[in-house]
Amino acid sequence: MKIICIGRNYAKHAKELNNPIPEKPVIFMKPDTAVLRNNQDFYYPEFSQEVHYECEVVARISREGKYIQEGFAASYIDGIGLGIDLTARDLQTEAKKKGLPWALAKGFNGAAPVSTFLPPDSLLSFNNLKFECKLNGETRQQGHTADMMFSLEKMIAYVSQFITLKKGDLLFTGTPEGVGEIKVGDHVEGWLEGQKMLDFHVK
Repeated sequence: MKIICIGRNYAKHAKELNNPIPEKPVIFMKPDTAVLRNNQDFYYPEFSQEVHYECEVVARISREGKYIQEGFAASYIDGIGLGIDLTARDLQTEAKKKGLPWALAKGFNGAAPVSTFLPPDSLLSFNNLKFECKLNGETRQQGHTADMMFSLEKMIAYVSQFITLKKGDLLFTGTPEGVGEIKVGDHVEGWLEGQKMLDFHVK
C-alpha cells in the first residue's frame, strides 16, 4: 500500500503558503508507515518544532490500474474518507531553501492519520463533498471538493500515467486554506458531509 498525495489542489491554500498555482497536479508520496488509523493519538516528533495539520478528502483505490482514462477513473475507487496530511513545516522550509527534497517533512511516522472509509455510492458525487476540520473545537478548515483545481478523475488519470495504482493505495486529494500548527494537548476532529470521521489527540 502506498500513499499518493496531491499538493496545491486548492488555489487559496497555494496562495496562503505563497506557492504558485500549478498547471499540472503536484505529486508527493508518504510511506505506509505514516498511516495512523482508528483515531489513535498522534505523538509529536522530537525532530520538529512546527508540525502543521492539512485536512483532506482521501480516496481508496479498489484495483490495479495504469494509464487509466479519465472517464473510467471513478470505477477504481471503493472508499472515500478523511485524512490529515501532517507536515513538519520547519523541516520542509529548510529543505526548500537548500533545493533539497522534503520527503522527511511529509513522510515521518504517523504523518497520515486516516479515517474509516465510506462506500462512494453512499455519498454525493466526489466532486461535490463538503468537509471540515476543527482544532480544539474551533473550525479551522472548511472545504468543498468542487473547489479542487484537479478533479478526482483527473488526478487518477494523471498519476496512473507514471505510477501503477494498486488495491488499497490511498490518494490524498489536497487541502483547502486554513492550515496551521498543532501542539501537544490539541484535539483534532474532522467531518465529511456532516459525519464525524476523525477524532484524535496530540500527545
